[in-house]
Amino acid sequence: MSVSMRVMGAGDGYKYLLRSVASADGERALSTPLTRYYAEQGTPPGRWMGGGLAALGEGEIHEGAPVSEAQLQLLLGMGRDPVTGDPLGKAYPVFPSVEDRIAARISRLDPALGADERAEAVVVIEAEESARTSRRAVAGFDFTFSLPKSASVLWAVADATTQARIAAAHHAAVAEVVAFMERELAATRSGATSRGGAVAQGEVIGFIATAFGHFG
Repeated sequence: MSVSMRVMGAGDGYKYLLRSVASADGERALSTPLTRYYAEQGTPPGRWMGGGLAALGEGEIHEGAPVSEAQLQLLLGMGRDPVTGDPLGKAYPVFPSVEDRIAARISRLDPALGADERAEAVVVIEAEESARTSRRAVAGFDFTFSLPKSASVLWAVADATTQARIAAAHHAAVAEVVAFMERELAATRSGATSRGGAVAQGEVIGFIATAFGHFG
């Protein structure tokens, strides 16, 4: 099994899960309830997992419970408890967009500049700001667990019983990797780095994670 990772941005960074992975790899309007889509297509919904679930929703969310679109929006989109809507720590920081940075710099140009000089300055500003990396708050990390090609081929040609066993083995492997990361890798930070502050690294109870089946 191979594992790849990508950063998920706060705000609408989670929506690709709803458009593709969580929706049988088919595009759909986000106004369509996921539960109805699952029922129509026969694709199982995402499920909650991780040792940190007990801290959410006053204990209402448990391992293996289905994930709703509204819950994802609260947790990953807004940094809030997916059940109660209460803030989970500090709100996600908001950074200016490329357009905002360009507009701010243009507004500070010398009013005495001639039309040609101003146009040249605007071109330089737009090029510089477009080349800069835009900052965005991180809401989470997306890990993709992929079966070896040989196992995928076997699953494709196997009978239903064998397919179920392969899927169960894959799910067990994913759970084992998540448990290892919780036990050996996961940590959090507290404190402040600015104005002479200090940052301490601390242990965590576990992950708050969602798992989505992806058939391709």
